[in-house]
Amino acid sequence: MPACVRYIVNDVNAAIKFYTEQLGFTLEMHPAPPFAEVSRGDLHLYLTQPMGSVGGGAHMPSGEKQIPGGWNRIHLVVEDLDAVIAKLKAAGNKFKNEVVQGVGGKQILLEDPSGNLVELFQPTSGAYRAPGSTKKAGKV
Repeated sequence: MPACVRYIVNDVNAAIKFYTEQLGFTLEMHPAPPFAEVSRGDLHLYLTQPMGSVGGGAHMPSGEKQIPGGWNRIHLVVEDLDAVIAKLKAAGNKFKNEVVQGVGGKQILLEDPSGNLVELFQPTSGAYRAPGSTKKAGKV
């Protein structure tokens, strides 16, 4: 079963364009204006625009509205982080920080058009695999 994550977005069409054109996701479905599903390997993102009292973007019983952003994020492994950053910057994408070097590799936080975060990570070892995965590092 694939991993599914819901991201609340301001504009589903802008989110589809960002994830498919910039990060290599595939559009799985877009059955209605406020919802789409995109995938990359076993990861499926549900892109949901808040719509009052219906669907995954519905307001909470307290009246609280779901909004994009926050610090939770998906984690994408890349082979050449510097090249990916250069390509994304050239396309006008926004980053939250500069590259951070850690024990297991280096990373940077990319913002989608609604401010949701995507962690791009280049492992220090070719043997790295994402938790729960049997696959080695992939390409963006």
